[in-house]
Amino acid sequence: MLESALSSQRPALTSDDELSARKKSLTTLGRHYPHRKWVFMLGLMLALSVVMSLVFCRGCSVMSEDFLVTFGYNFFYTTGLWLANGFPSEWLNRRVDWTIQPIKRFLITLSMSLVLSLIVILIVTTGFNVWYHHRPLSSITWRPFVMPLLITVVVSLFLHSRSFLLSWRDATTQAERLQKENAQAQADSLRRQLDPHFLFNALNALTSLVEENDPARASRFIRQLSQVYRYVLDSQEQEVVPLGEEIRFAEAYLYLQQTRLGEGVQVEMSLPAAALETLLVPPLAVQLLLENALKHNATSQRDPLRIRVELNQDARTLTVRNNRRPRRLPEGESTGLGLKNLQARYAFLTSQPVRVEQTETDFWVVLPVLELH
Repeated sequence: MLESALSSQRPALTSDDELSARKKSLTTLGRHYPHRKWVFMLGLMLALSVVMSLVFCRGCSVMSEDFLVTFGYNFFYTTGLWLANGFPSEWLNRRVDWTIQPIKRFLITLSMSLVLSLIVILIVTTGFNVWYHHRPLSSITWRPFVMPLLITVVVSLFLHSRSFLLSWRDATTQAERLQKENAQAQADSLRRQLDPHFLFNALNALTSLVEENDPARASRFIRQLSQVYRYVLDSQEQEVVPLGEEIRFAEAYLYLQQTRLGEGVQVEMSLPAAALETLLVPPLAVQLLLENALKHNATSQRDPLRIRVELNQDARTLTVRNNRRPRRLPEGESTGLGLKNLQARYAFLTSQPVRVEQTETDFWVVLPVLELH
């Protein structure tokens, strides 16, 4: 059930990629063949002008003078207003971004639309009155411009509001995609926390078991080491895994560390078995916290490092707590990015934060656990 639910998310990424590729190919086609856009838009203006002429000139013959004059009005108006609103908008898209400066862009767009639309209305109306109706310029008043300008304002507001919403949607989609890619990169970084130092220490511990002639423990050690790396490989394509799988992986990891450190590490787990398979966490989240506890604290049999892993079912949180036995780390051994990456991964999955708290004696991290709906 979990695998099918998680795998169902992957085709969406594929479809997004295909959609992006199609948009890119259409954009490239538009760049290579810009005349196609002109032909399409002029055809649309002609069709719209014909329809409007048929509506406004009912009963007129298609070849009559009244119909042709009405068609001329409509065609020059629609084409002129398209040019006055379309091209300035494209020009502004390259200079003033809707998502960065929305108010400035809106005011500039509205101002340009009104001025250019007024110029178009003035030229078309004056041209027909002077050259077709043979009226003197002095007889032309402001009243014929009011209604076309109001209609232009309404249509322009609608079109530019749509452009703003589409730009905002594209920006949001791109931001989500970048966030997802960033979270995936951080997840890959977390998976590489099982670095050669861990393998080097594990092989040294295995060598000691062989030299001690303890084949049973050596055999179990090898199985646990294999389980650790198998889990890392199996979980690399998953955003979340059942808590039960993560805990079994953590137990295998702890077995390897306890074999090497002996009684210097004591671990207590308070985890209701019934909840482990229904709750989810990002893969390697618990292991990261265990590794941090082992890396930043000294261990000894006289004063062991105590780690407690506890699940709160009511609060839907998992707490990993350890007593503080700070030790000085060699330069370059700790980058300080592990917890930050984990917090970034959780920020992509849920609004609940990862809490990191400490006192003079204890350090603990509270992880939200997720549910499969």
